[in-house]
Amino acid sequence: MLSNQLSNKRLLIERWATGALFVSASISIAVTILIIASVFFESVRFFSYVPITDFLFGTHWSPAGQGGQGSFGAIPLFTGTLLVTVIAMVIATPIGLYAAIYLSEYAPRKVRDRVKPLLEVLAGIPTVVYGYFAVIAVAPLMRGFGDMIGLSIASESALNAGLVMGVMIIPFVLSLSDDVINSVPQTLRDGSLALGATQSETIVKVIIPAAFPGIMSAVLLGVSRAIGETMIVVMAAGLAANLTANPLESVTTVTVQIVTLLIGDQEFDSAKTLSAFALGLSLFVMTLILNIIALYVVKKFKEQYD
Repeated sequence: MLSNQLSNKRLLIERWATGALFVSASISIAVTILIIASVFFESVRFFSYVPITDFLFGTHWSPAGQGGQGSFGAIPLFTGTLLVTVIAMVIATPIGLYAAIYLSEYAPRKVRDRVKPLLEVLAGIPTVVYGYFAVIAVAPLMRGFGDMIGLSIASESALNAGLVMGVMIIPFVLSLSDDVINSVPQTLRDGSLALGATQSETIVKVIIPAAFPGIMSAVLLGVSRAIGETMIVVMAAGLAANLTANPLESVTTVTVQIVTLLIGDQEFDSAKTLSAFALGLSLFVMTLILNIIALYVVKKFKEQYD
């Protein structure tokens, strides 16, 4: 009798727990849908003012005035975002990955336990501090270096923003890659070494392929951080919507323009304000495409590795 009562109470608690988890998941899904819907419908309103082809393929960005006035070609913003992101990931990916490999496979346990937390402190530094660092230290240094080799590097440039952003992203790539590499079964290492492979050959041919899906996730997280970063770009790269592939010139990004367009008291009946939602939707689509590509690559690599 007592056992039946305990069993009923246990089932009741499990049902309540399951219901609470279901409600939490439903709230998360509902909030996501509401966010997407709000951005989508406001973007549709914007495209009633400005043709979508002008927005996606236009090469001049200068939103001004009410109604349909101004130029809303977003190509310079997409180019600036891509340029800064590529520079940041060129810095963050190899340094973060190599540091993770060293800490996981070569460094003594005591060194790893002390160094990794110190490196992860970089992830907790506010981005505005990185922005100040870019303005005060990196920009003058790069400008002086450019003068030495005969290059004209602007005080606000994609290179400055990308370098500092890459330093900011290193801890994310390092920490996740380190965790993934450490999760590779020790039996794979022992088997490779037993067959005569060196430690470096084991890392390249066994550990990295086994950890590749997780490493791809770490890199993708870094890309998402780079695409969504605002403060560093504002302070280090500027606000000029220049259509250029030259990292030595000033550029701006999608997120910077979103913030700029929504600063102050704005009326949501003008193309200038509504263009921020169109930029947000385009950013969402870009990120979604990156995720789909990454999932496809990871799936194909898993099939090949298995």
